[in-house]
Amino acid sequence: MSTRSDRRTRVTVLVALAANLVIAVAKAVGGVLASSPALLSEAAHSVADSLNEVFLLAALRRSRRPADRRHPFGYGKERFFWALLAAVGIFVMGGCFSFFQGVEALTSGGGEDREGYVAGLIVLGVALLAEGGSLLRALYQVRRQGGSITAVRDPALRTVVAEDGTAVLGVTLAMAGMALHMITGEVVWEAGASLAIGALLVYVAYRLGRDARDQLIGEAADPESSGRIRELLRAQPEIDSVEALLTMKTGLDTVLVAARVDLVPGLESERLEQVAIRIKRSIAHCVPEARQIFLDITERGSADAREAWESPAATGERGGA
Repeated sequence: MSTRSDRRTRVTVLVALAANLVIAVAKAVGGVLASSPALLSEAAHSVADSLNEVFLLAALRRSRRPADRRHPFGYGKERFFWALLAAVGIFVMGGCFSFFQGVEALTSGGGEDREGYVAGLIVLGVALLAEGGSLLRALYQVRRQGGSITAVRDPALRTVVAEDGTAVLGVTLAMAGMALHMITGEVVWEAGASLAIGALLVYVAYRLGRDARDQLIGEAADPESSGRIRELLRAQPEIDSVEALLTMKTGLDTVLVAARVDLVPGLESERLEQVAIRIKRSIAHCVPEARQIFLDITERGSADAREAWESPAATGERGGA
C-alpha cells in the first residue's frame, strides 16, 4: 500500500478519533445526569472506540519501519497486532460494560426520574450525526481503495468502518430504548437496548479479532496471487514440475514466497544462477507484493546447482534469499 494511501487512512482515523472523543464526553455527562443505562453503554462504546483509534494510529506508524537484524522481514505484522488490541478493547470496554449496564438495570428496576432523558436524546441525535459523518468518510475511502469492505486489506480502515457502523447502529438502539422507556415507563426497553449494544460489540470484536489472528499466525497470500505464481513457475522451460508453493503475508502489502521445484534433466549448472535471477524477477513483476522469494530444487541437479538456486545473488532486486 502506498504512503499516500496510508496518509488517507490516517486522516480517516483522526476524524473518527475526534468525533469519538467529543461524543464520549457528551454521552457520559448525559448518561450520568439522566441515569440512563443505554446512554452510559454508548459512552463506554465511544471511549473504547477512542482508545482503539489510538491503537490504529500506532499501527500505521510502527508497521512502516524498515527491516533490521532483529526483524529481517520488517514490521508489517504490527498492523495486525494493534488491530487485535483494538478488537480486545471493543470487547472489554464496550461489550462487557454494556452487558453490565443492561443486567444492572434489569435487576435494580431502574430509576423513575427521567427528566434528563430529553437532553440525553438530544445528545444521541448529535452523536448520530457525528458518527454518520465519520462513517461516510471511511466508506468514501473504502470506495477509493477497493469498492467494498471485503476488498480492503488494511485492518485499520476495516476497523474504523466496523466501529463507525456499529456506533451508528448502537446510537439508534440507545435512542429507541430511551424513547420506549419514557413512553411506557418500563426500564426493560432500555435494559434490552444496552444488552443488544453489548451483543453487537462482542460480535464485531470477535470478527475483527479473528481476522487479526489469522494474519498474525501466518495467513497465505490470496488465491489469485498464488495461482499467478504457480502458473508462472510451470511456464518456465527450466522447471519440470512445481512440487510445493508456500506463501505467507508478512505485512499489509508484503508476501513471502517459497517454492520447491524439479528442474528439467540436463540443465547446465553454469546457467542456474542466471535462470534463478530471471525467474525471481518475473515473480516479483507478476506479484509486486512478493518481497522475499525463495526457490529450492529437489532431487535433480548437483550440489552446485542447489547452491546457485539458493545463493543470495539469485535474489535480484527483491532482497530475498
